[in-house]
Amino acid sequence: MASHHGRFSVPLAGQAPREAGRAGRDDGYADLLLQTRGLHREQLQAREAWFASLPLDHKEELLFELEILLKGLATFSNPRNHPGPPRRAPVVAIDFGSHLTYWRDGVQRAVYLARLLLGQRDRSFVFHRYLETVLPEDAARTKLAREGMSQDTPEESLFALRHALTQSLEVADGLLRTPRVPYRLFYALLSMTQREIQRNAYFNPLSALEFRPEFDRIASTDVLELIANVPGGAHRLVALTFLSLFRMLRYVRLVAGLAERPTDNKRQAAGRIYLVLAVLRSDARALSGYLRKRTGALLAEGFEEDLFATAAPDLEARHDALLSLGHRLIGIKAALEGIAASIRLEMRRSFEHDLPAPDTGFSDEEIRLRFRRATTELRPALENKILFLGKALGVRLHESGVFDSDAAKRETSERLRRDVWMFAQIVRAFASKAEHAKGGEDRWEAAAGFAFVREFLSYFQALGYPLLRASDYPRVDAFMAAMSGLEDADLLDPRRIEQAIIESRAFYDFLIALFDDISKRDELKGVAFDRRNAATSLKLYLGD
Repeated sequence: MASHHGRFSVPLAGQAPREAGRAGRDDGYADLLLQTRGLHREQLQAREAWFASLPLDHKEELLFELEILLKGLATFSNPRNHPGPPRRAPVVAIDFGSHLTYWRDGVQRAVYLARLLLGQRDRSFVFHRYLETVLPEDAARTKLAREGMSQDTPEESLFALRHALTQSLEVADGLLRTPRVPYRLFYALLSMTQREIQRNAYFNPLSALEFRPEFDRIASTDVLELIANVPGGAHRLVALTFLSLFRMLRYVRLVAGLAERPTDNKRQAAGRIYLVLAVLRSDARALSGYLRKRTGALLAEGFEEDLFATAAPDLEARHDALLSLGHRLIGIKAALEGIAASIRLEMRRSFEHDLPAPDTGFSDEEIRLRFRRATTELRPALENKILFLGKALGVRLHESGVFDSDAAKRETSERLRRDVWMFAQIVRAFASKAEHAKGGEDRWEAAAGFAFVREFLSYFQALGYPLLRASDYPRVDAFMAAMSGLEDADLLDPRRIEQAIIESRAFYDFLIALFDDISKRDELKGVAFDRRNAATSLKLYLGD
């Protein structure tokens, strides 16, 4: 993440007194909002004053889209962030003409948004560019260019950004006249544009997992209070996860809105969507990787600080409290790592199967239709992860108090029902395979056949653990002990395999009963379960 410039806090625009007080107490949450971009105090204050003075309607949405498009202009240079199935052909053999076309349309939209935010100042930009072309003396041109690069204020910074994006747009138009755009040429243009954004003093959103107070404040008081009550060692991790999940949910809503919005130029809308999707994939990968690699170490460091801060004479008195804290941190670690695995699996399925590749050859209308379908899958998936994290931390969050969508309750219930059914099939298949494998006589042959155990454990972490915790399963400790036995011991130990089979069958029965209970919820009345669609989704999750 971006480097920090000291610990400080400034008032947030439009912030209620109660939230301002809470932000002062919640260092992790406030720091992530204010410091992950690495702006100095004076820059933060100048940007806040500039934003407050904008006379535009919906200025928050305009600024959010601009900054996400800026990040998309950079992340789109990485083919790993493009939708579509994995390619067999090397990247150098691919024509990136279609990709550049969509990128160019995204640049054009970013230029338009910068013009809106500049207001009357945009007229001076047009005159400035005119002078650059007519001045005969090189010294005068150099002086004019230097003036155009000044970034002492947000307005000047936005002016410089507008200038750089306009030049990138013109270069892209020239490249698109060529018969073929190789990857090296495509990447060269995008990386030059990325450097211009990175050099921008006030509008550089390229850091991984960075947030802004203008549009990342969490509105739900339940979530804010939940973050505040998390133990110190886990506080920043939980705040980071909540902020990232809400940010990704906003990306998905932006894509859905663009795909639904009627427009005369559908291709330009698709270009904006591809850039937003590139940011979504990049941020999801960054969050998943960070939680997977850093959660254990960061929680252990926090617990170690609490332990060493306890004086030796007080250890006996604090024994139970420290033991309870340790168990709670273990639960938080499992929840965060489960979210990391779930996000990785969800994004792989969506980007490789649901979303169309930029060079797929589909019509613009078909591409927009596929965008809409994909968002109906991604939105409840992210919402359920937010609800699960709350439940894992001991608080039941309600959709109406967390999300701003009236359909969220039905969407999350419908998605939960499908996940319960899918994992029930995975559990049943595991128990059947384990029952068959435990009777093998050849130990070497049996060991080779136990790869399905590792596969089951990976799917359990991504799909099963959230269901286990969120559903108040009464045999949770016994099931977790059986799973830990498979991870830590000789897989050929028949007693451990037998125990895993017993617990898997019990969990399967519970999941089937849970499936029936969810189907009876008020929000799902009259909503039939699409078993065929669920089976297709299960195959995609399993990589078939």
